[in-house]
Amino acid sequence: MDFELPPELTRLLADLDAFIEREIAPLQAQDDNERFFDHRREYARTDFENGGVPRPEWEELLGEMFRRADAAGWLRYGLPGSLGGSDGTNLDMAVIREHLAHKGLGLHNDLQNESSIVGNFPFAHMLLDFGTDEQKEEFLQPMLAREKRIGFGLTEPGHGSDATWMETTAVRDGGDWVINGAKRFNSGMHSATHDVVFARTSGKSGDARGITAFFVPADAPGFSVDFHWWTLNMPTDHAEVTIRDVRVPDSAVFGAEGEGLAVAQTFVHENRIRQAASGVGAGQYCIDRSVAYARERVTFGQPLATRQAIQWPLVELQTEAEMLRGLVRKTAWELDRVPHLQISDKVSMCNYRANRFVCEAADRAMQVHGGLGYTRHTPFEHIYRHHRRYRITEGAEEVQMRKVAGYLFGFAGPNKARRAEREG
Repeated sequence: MDFELPPELTRLLADLDAFIEREIAPLQAQDDNERFFDHRREYARTDFENGGVPRPEWEELLGEMFRRADAAGWLRYGLPGSLGGSDGTNLDMAVIREHLAHKGLGLHNDLQNESSIVGNFPFAHMLLDFGTDEQKEEFLQPMLAREKRIGFGLTEPGHGSDATWMETTAVRDGGDWVINGAKRFNSGMHSATHDVVFARTSGKSGDARGITAFFVPADAPGFSVDFHWWTLNMPTDHAEVTIRDVRVPDSAVFGAEGEGLAVAQTFVHENRIRQAASGVGAGQYCIDRSVAYARERVTFGQPLATRQAIQWPLVELQTEAEMLRGLVRKTAWELDRVPHLQISDKVSMCNYRANRFVCEAADRAMQVHGGLGYTRHTPFEHIYRHHRRYRITEGAEEVQMRKVAGYLFGFAGPNKARRAEREG
């Protein structure tokens, strides 16, 4: 067994660092763009007088970062060659995400809305797998060029993890569909041109089948973005949406009728393993900063680093970082080689543990840094506020643990058939 990263991947990381120093760091340093990353970050980014959404100048800076990364061939690295990408593997993307997060706050890999010089693009993968030729033509390249933006409307006021119980409905009317319902935390709607809305079209509440995804123009009559929820980390892009008699043509159906949850779960394993990798990287950053500070900070005539009260919590975190890093990379490597459902439990292990780890690392960093750690002049509160969301979104940690339990006890996954054989 060889646990060294492939030489081509280590070279890629070095090239990525060189690009950041050449193109992205100078952009961050000019025109007081540091205001988006230093202690002023939340206020510089957030238009508090306009519902708490991102300020235009913040999104313009991100847009310039995207343009430079795309021109240099980095932005689409994880996409297939047909879309201008490099067919980056799951292992590649996990290592890259960890590497970028380990650098701390910066324009190269922003936490607030997951902007990165190496993009994720879950909607591109959804369109490749489920989109019609017309939908691919309408959305793929314009989305990658940021000419069209797509929101994601799955969660509802009364339903989150229990998406199969959603109350939004769509009924046929001639050659059209008429949609009624409401969505909560509908991402991206401050700038989206379209929203992917999930609605029940057949079956009963609780059925996985019978939910259909639709492309809905954001300016469609009856489609209303009512307000944005102010979140722990600001600015927000999580909207409350009301849908009243919104009419869309049959060509707006995304994927097969009644199989919308398959669309929603596209790329879920890839997304979760990359988020886990980011958590490992950001958590390691917090540990490294804490160790450096503890070695420098002198109290009662001795460096903080000489005290077990400082050492042991960081030892625990460093041990967990090493174990998580190994599990994340092994699982990402397996995702490149086996059907994803065979290791869905491993992905969930990585995701919920890494999300919890980075929150604990950020909290510990605040404690080690004392009063300074509690200020916005250090980055730890921002790291905590961002990563805390992933213990709820993208599959709450309780849902992730339930997945692991299902595989462990034979109620789901490969062990389910073996359990049935034993008991039958």
